[in-house]
Amino acid sequence: MFGLQDGIVSTTGVVVGISIGVSNKQIIVLAALVAVMVEASSMAAGQYSSEKAVHQMDKTGKHTDNLYIGALIMFIAYMIGGAFSIIPTLIFDQPIARILAIISSFVGLFIIGYIKGHLVEHRPLRSA
Repeated sequence: MFGLQDGIVSTTGVVVGISIGVSNKQIIVLAALVAVMVEASSMAAGQYSSEKAVHQMDKTGKHTDNLYIGALIMFIAYMIGGAFSIIPTLIFDQPIARILAIISSFVGLFIIGYIKGHLVEHRPLRSA
């Protein structure tokens, strides 16, 4: 969930910020894609490093977590989160794309909260 939320919020910030100063769709999408790739890679590396530290601190060394799987999941989640604001920018012109990027980001965050609530057996709407 963390990678998705971070991908949505950060990429929306890039899309909205760049689109305020520039209306060129290619520049906005390029900036957003660069941000998503760099941040997803950073998040994946951070996830790997964190999990590795946990493994190293555990005296038994037995974990069911796979370091690479955790990093890959973080990378993919971040990329999917970034798509929430990149897709409207690809399809629509400014300023409609900017508005739809913000709306789709809020919808994405609501969906993530709802799913989280369902998974942890809390009321999904309250978790959203």
